[in-house]
Amino acid sequence: MRPDDTTELSSALPWWRFPIVWFALAGPALVVVACFATMAVAYRHADVVLVEATPPAAAGGADRAGPTAPALQARNHAATPPARP
Repeated sequence: MRPDDTTELSSALPWWRFPIVWFALAGPALVVVACFATMAVAYRHADVVLVEATPPAAAGGADRAGPTAPALQARNHAATPPARP
């Protein structure tokens, strides 16, 4: 086979007959599949939302506001608009 024959053969083949094309398309295809797999796992194993109907102190439980008080104060302080003179 002469070197001229391989260039003529490669130009005559359609694009999908070259393995490098499938290698290049495999990466984005795997990302799409992984995205859907991640969405399925996140949807099926979502955390349960906890709703407290009564405050913990009124229910007779331990006071949970103590350890979280600085975080609550910082959150409330960040949410308040600045005072105007």
